[in-house]
Amino acid sequence: MKTAIFPGSFDPFTLGHLDVLNSALLVFDKVIIAVGYNSTKNGFFSQQARVEMIKDATADMENVEVVCYNGMTIDLCRKMKVNFIIRGLRTTTDFELESVIAQANKQMNEKILTVFIPASSEYSFISSTVVRDVLVNGGNAKKFLPKEIDIDKYLKERE
Repeated sequence: MKTAIFPGSFDPFTLGHLDVLNSALLVFDKVIIAVGYNSTKNGFFSQQARVEMIKDATADMENVEVVCYNGMTIDLCRKMKVNFIIRGLRTTTDFELESVIAQANKQMNEKILTVFIPASSEYSFISSTVVRDVLVNGGNAKKFLPKEIDIDKYLKERE
């Protein structure tokens, strides 16, 4: 079975993330969505809330697993015996950053291959940062999120 890890902060999980996931499932038998802790980012939603949102959005996908992790993604790959990392790309800037990270990962573990999947054009403008900004300013972000995510519920949990 060919398995890949799709790591990220997913703060929150957007239609862009779901689009990349659906594309990844055309290539891989199983995708593990790994919700990471990033010490350089202040989480808007708790790590557990992000996991629950993703589980809501992927409840009907049998070949998707959601986990939390800290540390380096390649260490998680080693621990879970997975050799593929999925990275979604929205812009050329994403490609430049992700390319550097992929090369560093390859230097640290030559068995790890990063697979870049571009977001579909209708989702390429959606970022978690934009969605958080809409939410913080009282806007309606539902059009950027999978319909299964009850964002109002998660916003109430933050209060």
